[in-house]
Amino acid sequence: MRWACILLPQLALDGALRRRADPEAPLVLVAGSAQRRVLHAANPAARALGLRPGMALTAAQALATGFEVLDHDPREVLRWQRFLAAWAYRFSSQVSLRHPHALIVEIGASHGLFGPWPRFEARLREELAALGFRHRIVAAPNPAAARALANVHDGLAVPDGEALHRALGQLPAARAGFAPEVATALARMGLRRLAQVRALPRASLARRFPAAVLGHLDALWGDAAQPLEWYRPPDRFDARIELGFEVESHQALLFPLRRLTADLAAYLAGRDGGVQRFELHLEHEDAADSVVTVGLLGTEREPALLFDVARTRLERAGVPAPVRGLRLLARELPAFAPAHRELFEDRPQQSMPWEQLRERLRARLGDDAVHGLRVHPDHRPEHAWRGESAAKPGAGVAAPRPGWLLPRPIPLRGRPELLAGPERIESGWWDGDVRRDYYRVATRQGQQAWVYAPPGEQGGWMLHGWFG
Repeated sequence: MRWACILLPQLALDGALRRRADPEAPLVLVAGSAQRRVLHAANPAARALGLRPGMALTAAQALATGFEVLDHDPREVLRWQRFLAAWAYRFSSQVSLRHPHALIVEIGASHGLFGPWPRFEARLREELAALGFRHRIVAAPNPAAARALANVHDGLAVPDGEALHRALGQLPAARAGFAPEVATALARMGLRRLAQVRALPRASLARRFPAAVLGHLDALWGDAAQPLEWYRPPDRFDARIELGFEVESHQALLFPLRRLTADLAAYLAGRDGGVQRFELHLEHEDAADSVVTVGLLGTEREPALLFDVARTRLERAGVPAPVRGLRLLARELPAFAPAHRELFEDRPQQSMPWEQLRERLRARLGDDAVHGLRVHPDHRPEHAWRGESAAKPGAGVAAPRPGWLLPRPIPLRGRPELLAGPERIESGWWDGDVRRDYYRVATRQGQQAWVYAPPGEQGGWMLHGWFG
């Protein structure tokens, strides 16, 4: 087995920045008691103003102005870690949240699907960057080594054997994953590198330090297995963005809506599922939530399609009251079956797939405005078609019918070439008592028409429809 550690050093800050319309604006996260608020994290724009983590908020406000302040919520960190675990689940069924701010992913079984590690790693980095999370990635023969090496390396891929021992030996003991008091004690003893700690007699280490120190060393070198609990994605998606101010126009909700639908698409791809129905909850200050239901004819997970349909539904529903938060809830997540595509698709580059166009029209015009046609079991041509929801498949038909039926029959000039027929159609006495013999014919211009004549005759043709 082979393992990768995806370290997320700025998870709290990245989670806050990806919710801002302008992530380049100065932003700090603050923590601590009400009497002493300190900076927990600062983005690059805030650091350019001289703001640093650990600085008192009052000192930061005296030093600079024009930066935004948000409260740091440790629960948000865990929520973002779980969200990224759901994303990583598409690459491996063995994903662990054992370590804070990190994902442990078994990658050995995934090379057959995602290619060799350099290509696999590039894909992970590309998708993490698109999601807006800074990261470091290290691959190693065991999960403990991958997590420890990620503290000081990025992009390192260590094979088994001597190379792993060399990389671990050069690792600073203070950053090897020991408890803070253990790291402090090792530094006071003059042990700077992990190789020096490893060289000490085990009996001496067992007397001086807790048993977890020897267990951690054995896990790093692969002499003992590190127990891991595997992440399993939940059966529903529930995400919320608090706006921080009141919004009275649906245009101001488009940015958080795009982020929520993109997160939903990433979550669905991770669990190899789709969505056919979800809800948008518009949270108000002094009123109950307004709910906008988004229904799709088929199971989808394309982020652009989900956003377009949700945006159109939101535009039609409007904003009845000032909105303080936006929540997306999807309770039913059926299996996803991708649409069939040709290897060399001849669809023009700027054209829109039929599924996306269909959902856009339904969202803009209403559910009943877009429908399909199906054959109705009635031998009378004028009653043989019915409109129905595009989600239902059409029924079969015993005899071929033209795709274009004229509003009323008209005389056909010339002598056509008979291709098929006759097919006799009779109406009941309650419907005019009509008897006709229908034929499929070819005209001089090469068109195929549906014509009829009185029973037993082949003249006086009446044109009733055209075949495509």
